[in-house]
Amino acid sequence: MESSDLDEQFHIAAPAIGLRAVGALHRLAERVEAMHVAEARYEGWSWEQIGDALGVTRQSVHLKHGRPRNDV
Repeated sequence: MESSDLDEQFHIAAPAIGLRAVGALHRLAERVEAMHVAEARYEGWSWEQIGDALGVTRQSVHLKHGRPRNDV
């Protein structure tokens, strides 16, 4: 599929609708990533293997998923 075809498919006249859709997709991607990282760790994958699969460093994936975060 050409980039221009994709642009036409996802063009929405109202930016608010498009932005809400993008936000929902980001949240879904985060949930799917967390689920698969947890499963990979359960199966014994190293942080390096997970990072390689995600296209990021082992440090960044460990920082994001390695331990419970205390955001408060």
